[in-house]
Amino acid sequence: MLEGLITKRPVLDVGATGTRAGDAVFYDHNGSPSVTITVIFSTLVAVSGAYAFGSAVGYSSPAKTGVMEDLGLSLAQYAVFSSILTVGGVLGAACSGKMADRLGRRCAMGISQIFCITGWLAIVFSKDALWLDLGRLLVGCGSGVLCYVIPLYLSEISTKNVRGAFASLFTVMLCCGKAVMFITGSLINWRTSALIGAIPCVLQLIGVFFIPESPRWLAKTNAPKVFEAALRRLRGENADISQEATDIRLYTEYTQQISDEGLLNLFQKRYINPLTVGVGLMVFQQIGGLNGFAYYTSFIFESAGFPSSVGSITVAVLQILMATLGVLFIDKSGRRPLLLISASGTCLGCVITGLSFLLQDFHANKDLTATLVIIGVLVFMLSFDVGLGGIPWIIVSEIFPINIKGSGGSLVNLINWTSSWVVSYTFTFLFEWNSAGTFFIFAFIGAVGILFIGKLVPETKGRTLEELQTC
Repeated sequence: MLEGLITKRPVLDVGATGTRAGDAVFYDHNGSPSVTITVIFSTLVAVSGAYAFGSAVGYSSPAKTGVMEDLGLSLAQYAVFSSILTVGGVLGAACSGKMADRLGRRCAMGISQIFCITGWLAIVFSKDALWLDLGRLLVGCGSGVLCYVIPLYLSEISTKNVRGAFASLFTVMLCCGKAVMFITGSLINWRTSALIGAIPCVLQLIGVFFIPESPRWLAKTNAPKVFEAALRRLRGENADISQEATDIRLYTEYTQQISDEGLLNLFQKRYINPLTVGVGLMVFQQIGGLNGFAYYTSFIFESAGFPSSVGSITVAVLQILMATLGVLFIDKSGRRPLLLISASGTCLGCVITGLSFLLQDFHANKDLTATLVIIGVLVFMLSFDVGLGGIPWIIVSEIFPINIKGSGGSLVNLINWTSSWVVSYTFTFLFEWNSAGTFFIFAFIGAVGILFIGKLVPETKGRTLEELQTC
């Protein structure tokens, strides 16, 4: 296709590490530009949105008792409040790609946080279930957009040698937000917790005014001077951006000649591979049991006779460590190996958890079943955060050509949130039907996911976005 237009960047004649005088630019061991202060700051602003999403996920569990007592909610009403975040996510996901394409990555993040801030304030000042649910729905809408836009923005501003690590910070900050909210929410009033949840949203809303727009989005909007200025700001004033700018410009011009963006264009033969990979990764990320473990961790522990508060906090803290480990290895070992390890671990975690409940049905020793369930949950959650937690979002942000990023992003994001809702909604029914069978079903799905990753998912490490999207 476009392989002839995309060329390799020349290696700069600089030292192994260090910075040039006057430039806050760092170089890797090959002498290639790695990151600048602008890229670091832009990344911190972007991932504050991931922290905000993590806070939303971790809010409902510790707030349950306080909200139900203060507002007189029934268990069914609180279940609606807890799960409506996913409904909002579906709504936000449906327009995430188009919003990022039409308004730009920065603007999409800013608008999303307006929804989130409004939602958190509605929860803070709510007097009944209606305002509580409306607030949670708005937070979900904003989160649905952020889940797509943040990894997309990070992949488009980073250089190929650190793109995976920077985009993986989305998962790390999500885990941090979830853990901190869970712990603090157990100690303070639920209204105060909601107010704290709005803080990272406000920080990102302010921060987007001080970071550059994605150069690749600017190239698509036919603003060459602004595009080059943004790229130079990201790479450093004295950096040679000529080759990278040419590659981006040529590729953008090429994709604009192919076809106009639109949902139907996704199903053309040339896009079947990225579409299959994107949809498959999002489906297997969710239907392998994630929300069954994530939203019902306390319930699973209690059902197996293990202290829920101890188990939940342990899982939340260890998730941060495992997500950080994934960041360190993603640009060294590659995406596929981490995905395969992660999928295998989640499959094993489901088998162990299912086995614990199977033994419980046969009235096995309670200490044994409790030990097995904590091992199973830990194996699943920690394995998930090494790869499946963030890498599918990274790969989706890398493989879709610029002309279908909007429609493709909206579709896979919508499928992700819809799959998430399906698991959240059906988990309790499946668990009541057969607790052990539920986790064995998740294990089977995980095994199919391993085969899918091994056969169809490409390795994207060390390649520019233009190289990936011309394959």
